[in-house]
Amino acid sequence: MSERVNVKKKQSAPVAEAKAQAALPALGPKGMLRWAWTQLTSMRTALFLLLLLAVAAVPGSLFPQRPANPAVVTQYIKDHPDYGKLLDSLQLYDVYSSAWFSAIYLLLFISLIGCVVPRAIAHYKAMRSQPPRTPQRLSRLPEYGTLVIPSGAAIPSSDAINGAARVLRKRGYRVEVRDADGALPSLGAERGFMKEVGNLVFHTSLIGVLVSVAAGGLFGYSGQRILVEGDTFVNTLVGYDQFNPGTNFQPSQLQPYSLQLDKFNITFDRESKGKFGQPIDFAATVTTKENPDAPPKQETLKVNDPVSLGGTSIYLTGNGYAPVVTIRDGAGNVAMQGPVVAKLQGENYYSSVVIKVPDAQPDQLGFVGFFLPTAFVTDKNVSFSADPELFNPQLTLNSYYGDLGLNKGAPQNVFELDVKNLTPLNARNLAAGGITLAPGSTYTLPDGKGSISFDGVKRYIGVDIHHNPGQLSALVFALLAVAGLILSLYVNRRRVWVRTGTAVDGRTMVEYGLLARGEDHRLAGEAAALRKLFSAEWQLPDEAAPGDTASAGAAPSQQTPSRAGDNIAGSVSTPAGPTGPKKDQ
Repeated sequence: MSERVNVKKKQSAPVAEAKAQAALPALGPKGMLRWAWTQLTSMRTALFLLLLLAVAAVPGSLFPQRPANPAVVTQYIKDHPDYGKLLDSLQLYDVYSSAWFSAIYLLLFISLIGCVVPRAIAHYKAMRSQPPRTPQRLSRLPEYGTLVIPSGAAIPSSDAINGAARVLRKRGYRVEVRDADGALPSLGAERGFMKEVGNLVFHTSLIGVLVSVAAGGLFGYSGQRILVEGDTFVNTLVGYDQFNPGTNFQPSQLQPYSLQLDKFNITFDRESKGKFGQPIDFAATVTTKENPDAPPKQETLKVNDPVSLGGTSIYLTGNGYAPVVTIRDGAGNVAMQGPVVAKLQGENYYSSVVIKVPDAQPDQLGFVGFFLPTAFVTDKNVSFSADPELFNPQLTLNSYYGDLGLNKGAPQNVFELDVKNLTPLNARNLAAGGITLAPGSTYTLPDGKGSISFDGVKRYIGVDIHHNPGQLSALVFALLAVAGLILSLYVNRRRVWVRTGTAVDGRTMVEYGLLARGEDHRLAGEAAALRKLFSAEWQLPDEAAPGDTASAGAAPSQQTPSRAGDNIAGSVSTPAGPTGPKKDQ
């Protein structure tokens, strides 16, 4: 026992010494770059970057984003002074334009290109090359079978191999017949190239989606605008209530079209009990012009049915009522006149109203309250809206005077009134009480501050305007990606080899084998289908021919070397010897 151990130690000593003395060659700068490129362009890296991109997008939904609403970001930083500025330094308020998100995006883009281009070149060469040579022992293939054509059929081996080629070509195989006039003709057939084409289309489409999304983020824009009946929106920067430009947006991209809201109609449910009074249809009649010199065109804007104009899509996103008021200041001059957008707050179009009158003299005026389309008052003197239609419209307000803070340049929410620095004029808890107005009525403010008149009610709509130059291409590439994925999943790459030979007794011996590249659970079914087609081609019965001891589809482990067809040349009378022509080995 000890001698064996000593012998092993003596044998391993030179190996250990050689390993110790071996020196790994230095990669050098070029080698390091080549290694880094190989790692970056591997499919594993591409999948990792795709997952990392999804994770990197999560902060965009957790924190307010500056392109969407800068005021919310400013308020968020004020509310969280301990870590608000730190998040800003990490660009978490502008995730999708941040340096680190762009780096991941760019690396994923490069990785996908590095994966697709070499695979496309290799697949192109494979499609132009001939099928692999015929194996010497077809019986070792996963699916194998033999057929025997009786001597009375008068089908020599050359005709048999040509018949097999016809069958395979009709079934979509690319076929190469080898040594057709020899003693042991054979063929190689291959199909399923669309599987790799599907893979390439899928990955190329992912690149296309990335490019389209990037184009939309760079050159697209979106905005919002509220339109009261009779108002006109002109597609200029000053025409938007809120505007979100892309990274490389230029004002010259805006097409000078216009859109005027003529009429807005709502249909309410008046039949069902459970949903009585609920809106069931919205339709805005608008007049559009592609440019100032174009003829006007009347269109209908509905929910989920946008109007396309000037390369943008205009969506109907909201609606409500806009009470029309006239406000005179203490000097009797009209300080404000027109509709005021009321913000929806509750059921039946219960809406809040804020009116700011910075031009009033000698003091600026402010009003805050609510609008009720159909006003009802409970026994506890609480007003509410009983119906969304204008059956009994009412405007209830509190009034204030003082400095509204608009001259300081700080942005303010038009739907909120900061009353900290204002003096109340009207309120329920004051002697003057609150202001309650019906259409056509006027109220005189206390202390000679002016008056307010309720002239009528109009409807308004909110529209979202989107321009995304990559939207259509992203849809096309997404559909192509799905199509490529379906091809890669349902198309199988298969190879078939057939060898024929004529036995000494005149019979034609046929053996065939199938091989799949990758997993193919339908390969056995393909072997059975080919067997039936071969039998029909040579007019053989469906069952195994006499002398055929191997069944199509049998696994290699179930077959023995002595079965028919294991060495078809052994049964063939030919001077070529038992191995047949060299090119078929």
